[in-house]
Amino acid sequence: MTREESFMIECITAKLVEYVAEEFGQDMSSSLKTVYESETYAKLTDLATGLYYQSPGYVYDFLKKEIFTGRFS
Repeated sequence: MTREESFMIECITAKLVEYVAEEFGQDMSSSLKTVYESETYAKLTDLATGLYYQSPGYVYDFLKKEIFTGRFS
């Protein structure tokens, strides 16, 4: 993984944590746990998926669906 790819993943992750905290009223610790333990995060960090090239809002749609349904879709 290049530094650029790592940076893109970190930026998206930071926004996902912020979105989860705002929308679900979670504290920072809970929001971090929600994101890092999600299948969405696993897909985000898998470079083969290319998900890290997408906007944070696009990736958040997957995370939100996962939170509501219990699975990545």
